[in-house]
Amino acid sequence: MSAPAAHPLDRIRRHQGSSGPAAAARSLALAVAVTGLLTACAEEPLPQRRISADDCLSEVRMERLKEALERCDKVVAAYPNDPLPLNERYVLHTLAEDDKAACRDLAQALALAGRIPAGRLDPILRHDLQIRRADCVSAGLGAGMAPSPALQQLPHKNR
Repeated sequence: MSAPAAHPLDRIRRHQGSSGPAAAARSLALAVAVTGLLTACAEEPLPQRRISADDCLSEVRMERLKEALERCDKVVAAYPNDPLPLNERYVLHTLAEDDKAACRDLAQALALAGRIPAGRLDPILRHDLQIRRADCVSAGLGAGMAPSPALQQLPHKNR
């Protein structure tokens, strides 16, 4: 006479090496560990990139100009002594057809640039400020935008 067939769960328990409370405790500990790992990963926020002085004109879309201006407002607030963000916000205000706000930003940028020694102001920024100042003056919006030493032309180099 042959032995009765073993139940499939009995075979699995024998194959795993143990059954009963010890196996249940190991299974519970494993479940708690996996849940802890998954929960810990889900709770960690992603690191935020630090705001940069030239972030105003990164990712500008005409259909989302309001959001670009709001982002640029934060950049201007983060860099209150830097004329670059104000110069870039000038561009956004111009795109939004708000010339008064653009020229107000430019006046502030010119004032900040005037505090920077002429040799230390970025030549591209200097050029932008000169051109935009002329645009505001010609539009009648340049009150108080006197040229500063920082905006003097760079000397031409002999070639």
